[in-house]
Amino acid sequence: AAFQKKGHSARILSPEEAEKLAKDQVLVSEFKQLKLEKEAQKNWDLFYKRNSTNFFKDRHWTTREFQELKACREFADQKLTILEAGCGVGNCLFPLLEEDLNIFAYACDFSPRAVEYVKQNPLYSTERCKVFQCDLTKDDLLENIPADSVDVVTLIFVLSAIHPDKMHLVLKNIYKVLKPGKCVLFRDYGLYDHAMLRFKSGSKLGENFYVRQDGTRSYFFTEEFLSQLFKAEGYEQVTNEYVQRETVNRKEDLRVPRVFLQSKFQKP
Repeated sequence: AAFQKKGHSARILSPEEAEKLAKDQVLVSEFKQLKLEKEAQKNWDLFYKRNSTNFFKDRHWTTREFQELKACREFADQKLTILEAGCGVGNCLFPLLEEDLNIFAYACDFSPRAVEYVKQNPLYSTERCKVFQCDLTKDDLLENIPADSVDVVTLIFVLSAIHPDKMHLVLKNIYKVLKPGKCVLFRDYGLYDHAMLRFKSGSKLGENFYVRQDGTRSYFFTEEFLSQLFKAEGYEQVTNEYVQRETVNRKEDLRVPRVFLQSKFQKP
């Protein structure tokens, strides 16, 4: 069972949670931080090597959560061009292509191995999608996608894996291929999500930024930070709010607070 609420106020911590976060102030050494940045691609590649296509569930909720995937059409069977930035192994891409036959999708990922898994999927067809390896912080999307040609960009659990100092480069890159008046649909980890509270001492890289045991990193967004990030690159904010869910495991009597940030930003 789960309940969900949306809004602009961040989750309120319990006294124990607040104390745990207040105590955890020691940052990972600069040497290790530089090593993690340098080996980011390798660590994600190893992640996909270990988990192949089994780690993330297929995301059949995308069209439910983002009505825009249907609403941005001017007429019912209009062909849409989308970009899935950070497609992983296609958990979002393939359910979308199955559900909506009038979509052409560009999809890219940092991990060459993830891109290979997408190409090996029986649903992969070059007539319906173009998948390529790309570091969104430095590889120009215009090498694979024409300027101002994309109707919707999805940025789902991607930006959190990128160093906060480089996030603006991703938004700048995406801006070039998005049609004027069209949107980026964003969903990612929000401040005080359960995952943030589970990090052990010694995992902290910076404010709201942590490293997992496998070397992959995760940032937890505040509404204000995300808003400033997009607006600084010329986007207009349409919606930007926390989604708070409490997942209840009755068998173990566990209540797990999940917090995401779900947003929509438009290119003027």
